[in-house]
Amino acid sequence: MIKIAVYGKGGIGKSTTTSNLSAALSDAGLKVMQIGCDPKADSTKNLVIGNQIPTVLDQIKEKGRNIKLEDIVLPGYGNTLCVEAGGPTPGIGCAGRGIIAAFEELERLHAYEEFKPDVVLYDVLGDVVCGGFAMPIRGGYADHVFVVTSGEMMSLYAASNISSAIKSFGSRGYAKFEGLILNSRNIENELNIVQKAALEMETNIIKVMPRSGEVQIAEGEKKTVIEALPDSVMAMEYRDLAKRVMEVVNGK
Repeated sequence: MIKIAVYGKGGIGKSTTTSNLSAALSDAGLKVMQIGCDPKADSTKNLVIGNQIPTVLDQIKEKGRNIKLEDIVLPGYGNTLCVEAGGPTPGIGCAGRGIIAAFEELERLHAYEEFKPDVVLYDVLGDVVCGGFAMPIRGGYADHVFVVTSGEMMSLYAASNISSAIKSFGSRGYAKFEGLILNSRNIENELNIVQKAALEMETNIIKVMPRSGEVQIAEGEKKTVIEALPDSVMAMEYRDLAKRVMEVVNGK
């Protein structure tokens, strides 16, 4: 089982990138589990045609120890399995603790042993790398970390913080920082800016994703680009991203 965490600043296109990566890997014949680790619980929406799936936290609150795997792991596009950790009521409680509770529940119910996914993708908000948000890095849940960024200052700032956290935990044998995914915003000298930042983080850009209106068209249909526009240029780009990610994690 390949375990990958995808981090990035909120609003950078991390969930769009992750769900299209899941869809592309599914089309390649792999069983993929995508776990959304954002309190908004919208990571997997384009894999389930815009449906709001029950979150692990909400199901715990409602059913307690009577919760079953089918309550929290829902089928999505192709061979994907969709999970949303969920979060507390805004202004009450800690979202990081919610992620920890969700992970513990998945383990208690033996989700990975039951479904036997080939790839697990954790979609993690990267604005704050604390507590539960660092769980995929330090809890042994993920072996590989990719960060989605643009050339914008705050996006790179978040990427740098994530890089520092990974290096801190990495010395203890946890997840490895595998590289940046540049989700282009078409700002001036964007590639050069991100290349310089990657050098400072001692990592690489594994893929430059072009800015494309095809993403908005697909999301208007509440689908991934892979599903809505399978023959499009952008679908080809996401398939190439999937190929590169698998090459990196497999050490090729």
